[in-house]
Amino acid sequence: MFKLFSSVTTMQSRVLVGIRSLSTSGGPLLFRSSVPMFAEPLKKKKRLDPQILKAREDRKRKKIEKSIRKLEKVSKTLKPIDEVQLMALLSNELDSRQRPTIVHSNDKLEKRIDAAKAWSMYKHDEHFFNLQVINDLEYSQQRALNELREVSEDLYLAAVDIDESLLTYELTGPVETPPIENYPSPDGEYIDISKKWD
Repeated sequence: MFKLFSSVTTMQSRVLVGIRSLSTSGGPLLFRSSVPMFAEPLKKKKRLDPQILKAREDRKRKKIEKSIRKLEKVSKTLKPIDEVQLMALLSNELDSRQRPTIVHSNDKLEKRIDAAKAWSMYKHDEHFFNLQVINDLEYSQQRALNELREVSEDLYLAAVDIDESLLTYELTGPVETPPIENYPSPDGEYIDISKKWD
């Protein structure tokens, strides 16, 4: 049995060159070998002139400041809205599309003001008349129910009871159906082409 495992390790040693050690962590049947570690001597660091280092740092700082200024400029500009922008063709025809301003006489303006006042008074009176009719109906209904209650309690409860046949409302089944797999959409695929603003 041990010879079988030793042949496996020799196979591994042929595949991996320079095996350093074997370990049997996790039990004697689990042989593991460490990967060979190759190294080379560290390269000697070149000493740079302090003025060159300072110039590099200054360039980096200027680049960062420039990008900050650019971002500040962009933050002041508003995002363009395509629907609100005027087409070039329409902006050229703007003068021909404008209607001339009409100047009305004082008599005509006074007639319009009087007509608006008369209409608002009419609608005010109509609204209060409707409120009065509703109040009268509610009062007569309540008086009839009180008299019915004095005559018979059963008839009163039958009159006050809600008649569900007046509002027929039925729901059968789920309100949303699950999606059908591999369903070819008649409208085609939806592709979002809206612009993204970050």
